[in-house]
Amino acid sequence: MNHIRHIAISAQEPENTAEFYKEAFGFKEVGRISKEQGVLAHGVFLSDGLLNLAILKFKSEQGGISPDKVGLHHFGILVDNLDEVSAKIESLGGVCFLKRPEDGSKGFFETKFVGPDGVVFDISEHPWKNSISNS
Repeated sequence: MNHIRHIAISAQEPENTAEFYKEAFGFKEVGRISKEQGVLAHGVFLSDGLLNLAILKFKSEQGGISPDKVGLHHFGILVDNLDEVSAKIESLGGVCFLKRPEDGSKGFFETKFVGPDGVVFDISEHPWKNSISNS
């Protein structure tokens, strides 16, 4: 079975937002992407030990979502076979707008889709940082 393991929140000040969630819920910081490092966004990654919560400031439009949007941005699904699930999503009307580089040159990266309802989501064969893989 596939599992939700990632949720991304778009924020104008990701560091401040991350501090709020760390203090409010005891989430642990598991990573950061600086403005210079981030290809698509910069921000902070938090975890409760199972789910990866990304608090990000996006640099450009993502699947029709403005970089100025604040709030829930997308969710991520851990899958067993990226190619099979990608083909199934597309056969059901989902549109892939960003694929993981074949050479892995940009580090950890998900394949991004827009569903028929306009909601953006990622799929990945590799778990997000500090999330449990297939349990």
